[in-house]
Amino acid sequence: MKHRGRHRRRHRGRALRAALAGTALALTAAATLISTSQAAGGDNPGGVARVTAAAETAKFRLHEDLVDRSTLDTLTQATGGAVGVHDVLASADRVMRDRSDCDAAETAALPVKPSATRAYCWDRQDATTARWLPRSVTTSGDADDRGRWGRDRVILSGWTHNDDDLAEPAGDRGLARVAFVDANDPANLPYRWALLVAPSAGGRDFTAVRSGVSGMVWFQDKLFVTDRDALRVFDLRRILRAGVDSPLIGRTRDGYAAHGYRYVLPEVGSYRLTTGPCSSSDDGAAPCFSALSLDRTSTPPSLVASEWFRPGGGGHPARVWRYPFSTLPGHRGLLATDAHGDVRADEALRTDATGVQGVLSFRHRGASEPDWYVDRAPTVGGRHGTLWRQDASGASAAVCSADESRACWGRHTASLSYWRQSGELWTLTEGATSGDDARGAGTAGGRVLYAVPLDSVDDALE
Repeated sequence: MKHRGRHRRRHRGRALRAALAGTALALTAAATLISTSQAAGGDNPGGVARVTAAAETAKFRLHEDLVDRSTLDTLTQATGGAVGVHDVLASADRVMRDRSDCDAAETAALPVKPSATRAYCWDRQDATTARWLPRSVTTSGDADDRGRWGRDRVILSGWTHNDDDLAEPAGDRGLARVAFVDANDPANLPYRWALLVAPSAGGRDFTAVRSGVSGMVWFQDKLFVTDRDALRVFDLRRILRAGVDSPLIGRTRDGYAAHGYRYVLPEVGSYRLTTGPCSSSDDGAAPCFSALSLDRTSTPPSLVASEWFRPGGGGHPARVWRYPFSTLPGHRGLLATDAHGDVRADEALRTDATGVQGVLSFRHRGASEPDWYVDRAPTVGGRHGTLWRQDASGASAAVCSADESRACWGRHTASLSYWRQSGELWTLTEGATSGDDARGAGTAGGRVLYAVPLDSVDDALE
């Protein structure tokens, strides 16, 4: 009954907004300025507008390039065979801290409204390092409709090397790693790192994958990771061991090394924009990939993407779009392609939100169109962000203070992932190492992984 009542309220709210649209047009410019200044988490981005022109939708087109199966088999055999996700979890060597053990900077990064129902902080070494930046999250709730991978509940978090520190070795620049978090026991979340690599020399060697991992989605046995003008794909059934503890990456005289990591995740394919180069400053060019999420409420399930512009950066409207996953045998977990190996977006929209750190599309039961949840960075540094819910008729966000501030979401948040089985929306904060606009270097701290029920997000908006 609660769900039906909430949806009725939402539909009544939309009807009321439509009925008042004419009245809204009569508001004076002064009143408009007052309204937008009160939206302290960022001006109201309004509704989303559909992109339909063929010249515009062509900018989202991708071309699929898969690594040859024999290359992958050669590398798998050379490294001693593949291991499973459960094996990585079983060898976890770090443990996340529960909210009660987080410090003041970490808890201050949590949302004001709605409040997080679960929150975890990283091992102290990862929580304070300025060498790495947490950027994305996905879960076994994305991977499988049962919410588990085999018998395990799993959270994956993508981190990239902080290249703003010029004192770091040149060989470390752009490195990307993934935390495999064992989420079977909500009171105890151990984890282990794996390095992202790409096969080389016909599978006899591998090299580092260098990516910002600002977006990541786990669907079936594939992991999609953003790389500016491309999506890189990894196979969770091909996790490999690196038996040599060395700062080197690849084949050595004594075996395979991975910068000190025990496990590597080799790339099995990529999808590259066909109309590049992309631009993060021109909304008329091909879009650069920023955030990713999975929409299981579409048919078939779809990969949702967004681009990123600086908050308030010249009024550039950001684009959000989706690609359908394939339903063909032998194309498990991959995107749907045409006879030429091209992937076309089957929906694209514009939003006036800038500084988009995360995006989620979700069609509520009984609704004809999905709602778009957009995590928007503040235009003023050091503040909390704003989580907007948008549709064609407008946008709404929680209000969390007497001055009607909408800066209620987490601080320095990045990425959104919906775990359908628990109804939770998961995200993480990048910490003080990442600035609100330039994502620049600084003192690390304030990194937290947290969950909020999507129902609570909707209730806060209403």
